[in-house]
Amino acid sequence: MDIFGTIKSVVRELIDVSVVLIALAIVLSILVGGSLPFLGNVVGNMTSLVKDLGSNGVVGLIVLGVILWLFQNRGGSAAAARK
Repeated sequence: MDIFGTIKSVVRELIDVSVVLIALAIVLSILVGGSLPFLGNVVGNMTSLVKDLGSNGVVGLIVLGVILWLFQNRGGSAAAARK
């Protein structure tokens, strides 16, 4: 029984669901406009995050690169785990 493998697969699935919910919240926020119940101001928060990263110059670019790297590696390993 591989308990760590099971935990990793559960966490991967939770992350996948979270990413889908964030995408849905962004689309709904753009269509409806403003803040949505239970979802908050997703577009405003994303805009604030991008503005904060942009105002930090090179450090912001490094953090953005690390975030993208994490998402790319997670996507590849999650797809491989499903097969």
